[in-house]
Amino acid sequence: MIQGTSSDAGKSLLVAGLCRHFTNQGLAVRPFKPQNMSNNAAATADGGEIGRAQALQALACRVPPAVDMNPVLLKPTGELGAQVILQGQVLARADARDYHALKPRLLPAVLASFDRLRAEADLVIVEGAGSPAEVNLRDGDIANMGFAVAASVPVLLVGDIERGGVIASLVGTAALLVPPERALTKGCIVNKFRGDPALFDAALPLIEARTGLASLGVVPWFTAARELPAEDVLGLIGARRPGGIRIAVPRLPRISNFDDLDPLRLEPDVDLVLLEPGEALPGDTDLVLLPGSKATRSDLEALRAAGWDIDILAHHRRGGRVLGLCGGFQMLGRAVHDPDGLEGPPGSSQGLGLLDVETVLAPAKTVRQAKAMDVPSGLEVEGYEIHQGRTDGSDTQRPMLRIEGRPDGAISADGRVMGAYLHGLFAADAFRHAFLGRLRERPSGGEAYAARIDRVLDELAAHLAAHLDMRRIAAIAGITRG
Repeated sequence: MIQGTSSDAGKSLLVAGLCRHFTNQGLAVRPFKPQNMSNNAAATADGGEIGRAQALQALACRVPPAVDMNPVLLKPTGELGAQVILQGQVLARADARDYHALKPRLLPAVLASFDRLRAEADLVIVEGAGSPAEVNLRDGDIANMGFAVAASVPVLLVGDIERGGVIASLVGTAALLVPPERALTKGCIVNKFRGDPALFDAALPLIEARTGLASLGVVPWFTAARELPAEDVLGLIGARRPGGIRIAVPRLPRISNFDDLDPLRLEPDVDLVLLEPGEALPGDTDLVLLPGSKATRSDLEALRAAGWDIDILAHHRRGGRVLGLCGGFQMLGRAVHDPDGLEGPPGSSQGLGLLDVETVLAPAKTVRQAKAMDVPSGLEVEGYEIHQGRTDGSDTQRPMLRIEGRPDGAISADGRVMGAYLHGLFAADAFRHAFLGRLRERPSGGEAYAARIDRVLDELAAHLAAHLDMRRIAAIAGITRG
């Protein structure tokens, strides 16, 4: 199990790289995260949902994502509340206090999922959440040491040198462990080192002496990580590309499933602009893209508070194009109704009115993988749906997609505004190139998106193998191949 001394220590990336390394050694490997908090979800083949990071880790193992890989997923819906997903399905909506009381009931399901994975694999690599040093959360913990102790899983601590204080964070975390936790903790890793790793050599004996843990390596910064699907929306921010096809994305508070943007940001002639509140829409924007949202009505209010509604309408009047995906599609209609209060207080919100449709949110949740056809081009795409509600109106008579024969989404009468519920469609290379070609004339081709991600995962595995003591890690895990 990989646990970080802090959030954002690089656990997800390390797990993905270790998964690919040991898979390349011929082992059957599975990823596992007992509890994840993210609105960036992936759909599994059996209609469940898990964190997107675990889907990438499954890809690193060369196996399909499964609900057992992330049995508890928390999807924040407001400042205090979250939707609780248990083994792929909605269990409840809970605030922080309610969820703390709920956790002991979740541990048996978490352990059952782990046992199923362990039965089918040579190695299960587990990712923690947050930090085991958060002793205020020790009671009822299922994400870090609480799980490790219950499942008797050896633990490696990872410290992030990028944020500073890595020696103190490793030593301090080890000092806060109680005896059962300390007995399972076997080694430590220093992650995200920039510069010459030899400069850190003198610190390693001190860390080992103060923690009693084996030093398993210092991992230099892995630059190509930016090419992998971003776990956090901040990972979408990259170098600007002046003169490129400018796609502007308002960064809304409850943005979800922003992995839709990953294939676009890797295109060399695309300038993906993530707009912060208070930042105006660039006048030369080619496309405004409204991504998914875990709280559509709340994000509509935030969009208006930032003044982006005025900018988007002006962009459309100037002949600009607008695309909405899932929650973003709902925002483009005349109204969004939430009679049951699924995303907040019951009520209705006025949409942007760029599509002649209305959405009614409903308790039944659609979660499925799907293949579809892009109606304007006739090209095939595939992806997944994760949404609540139904969208109807005259513009749905011009669907953007046909998902296994049925219409999905809508296109405006002028053809410049469109939306659909399918996530992941830009991963289809032919469709992505054709769609961008409709925005501006451009050369097509280049490396296929899926092949690029697979190549980077192999590069990540090689990077870790060059800097970590893989034989010792394998021995800690109880396997013979490193």
